[in-house]
Amino acid sequence: MSENPLERTVVAALYQFAPLPDCADLREPLLRVAADAGVCGTLLLAPEGINGTIAGSRAGIDAVLAHLRADPRFAALEHKESWALAQPFNRLKVKLKAEIVTMGVPDIDPTASVGTYVDPQDWNALISDPDVLVIDTRNDYEVEIGQFAGAENPETTSFREFPQYVDQALAGQQKRKVAMYCTGGIRCEKSTALLRQQGFEQVFHLRGGILKYLETVPEEQSLWQGECFVFDERVAVRHGLELGSYDQCYGCRYPVSDADKQAPEYEPGVSCARCFDALTDAERAGRRERHKQVLLAKARGQRHVGNTQAPKADEAGRV
Repeated sequence: MSENPLERTVVAALYQFAPLPDCADLREPLLRVAADAGVCGTLLLAPEGINGTIAGSRAGIDAVLAHLRADPRFAALEHKESWALAQPFNRLKVKLKAEIVTMGVPDIDPTASVGTYVDPQDWNALISDPDVLVIDTRNDYEVEIGQFAGAENPETTSFREFPQYVDQALAGQQKRKVAMYCTGGIRCEKSTALLRQQGFEQVFHLRGGILKYLETVPEEQSLWQGECFVFDERVAVRHGLELGSYDQCYGCRYPVSDADKQAPEYEPGVSCARCFDALTDAERAGRRERHKQVLLAKARGQRHVGNTQAPKADEAGRV
């Protein structure tokens, strides 16, 4: 974004693959520092590294990043920043996981072998090559609201399904040049490592992901179409990381456009056309009550702590 007013909330997306056999010991100190700094969001710790998105004041974010980078394994930790007019997360969570982005394939090690990084300013030339297979490694509801022109959609609902897509759709194509991208880069670390493990020789991925591309490539030169889904209450962002136009169905937690809201199945806080038929009357009643409590809390100037209105995701945030 072009502005950085003091009243805006800093949103920091970060990840790094690094051997963390002591990840459980890192949790409480990190949680304490982030809580003392007034930061909200989710951070995941696993034996393979760290991943997450947090939001707070400039000083608060800097305090958490300084704490992380004091560990030599995170000394080179990079993060991507954007801005929100209000805190986009309801609470702070530091979780221990088996993987920081769940693929479910053993022995995938992005610290040992990944694809070739391509900077945003060089990405257009690569994906404009007709011999390059461009693959969007995100899930179907993300691809639905935006993607690079001509990219292949694996039509996955979870990153766990990506290895099956590779086995079925890319079998025998190890000589082909493949370019992959995701929101902020983390899924491509694993997806390119997977392809390299399977013998693909020319594998590329967008450094910093879609978010870095939208931040640095001028809109008039962009090959991006639509908006980029993000895993917080902003729902989507556009070029310059400006707030997008999508809202969210807080029933199924999928993005909804203004046109989607005109469907008779859409009820704020309850359902949209995607999830309406799957709900029982009791579930609708429960969602209506939850939404009522959210609105009451908002009217009091409070945040409804139980209002976990973010989609279940393979990434803790937009990384």
